[in-house]
Amino acid sequence: MKAIELQFAHWDQIYLFLFPEKTDQTKLSIGDYLVVKTALGLDLGKVVGWREINEDNTVEDQQVKPYIRRATDDDLAQYQENNKDNESKLVQCQEMVKKTTLQMKLVDCLVSFDGSRIVLAFIADGRVDFRELVKELTKKFKKSIRMHQLGVRDEAKIVGDIGSCGRRICCRSHLKELGNVSTDYAKDQQVAHRGSERLSGLCGRLKCCLAYEEDFYQERLKKFPVVGKVVKTKDGQGVVIGVNVIKGTYDVRVEDDKKGSNIVKVEVK
Repeated sequence: MKAIELQFAHWDQIYLFLFPEKTDQTKLSIGDYLVVKTALGLDLGKVVGWREINEDNTVEDQQVKPYIRRATDDDLAQYQENNKDNESKLVQCQEMVKKTTLQMKLVDCLVSFDGSRIVLAFIADGRVDFRELVKELTKKFKKSIRMHQLGVRDEAKIVGDIGSCGRRICCRSHLKELGNVSTDYAKDQQVAHRGSERLSGLCGRLKCCLAYEEDFYQERLKKFPVVGKVVKTKDGQGVVIGVNVIKGTYDVRVEDDKKGSNIVKVEVK
């Protein structure tokens, strides 16, 4: 069964919705906006992709329901009207945070489609007890307040700056979800020696693009002997001291009583 991947903000998680009955699925495109009903009320989200799900309509304990309608011009105008003063709201909220001892940084503000609630995205090193702050914000704006904690990688996603490659950072341009990037990826791709500064993105974490070619390297490395393994070469038996996945070769140190130590380059077929 085909489900719709929807986001209410570019920093938010992805939610799934179904097509209503007798709906022409081919008329919906990525980038379209839909009006949906959530547990919190009506909201408007952007279509970011598709996903196949099971027939029972459940995904990770989430009940997947059909969307209400495709957003009309009036819907979009209402949503824009709700969010026209977001910068001002964010500044006011930031000023209120400064009056507390809370170690948190507010980075974005969003008003729901039905106008009943404000979502504040923030960054903090750990858990934050913001209950008193929420009470004060509720009194001030006369709306339900929801706090959404982001990671440091999400902050870079909000800024949407240019990466070292000269292009807009991937998390803002096309990545829908931020996957895990392991230090093993840098080792597999033989770039660990470049240092953390060159391997880190604007968020200070390992660049997401390290994951793009990892499957290729994992598959390719299966054809190479591991470093330290004893192998036979045309010049005799030796120990593998290094591999070059791109060139398709590995180096073997061969010890000879007469000739001494010799490095033999072996090509992987």
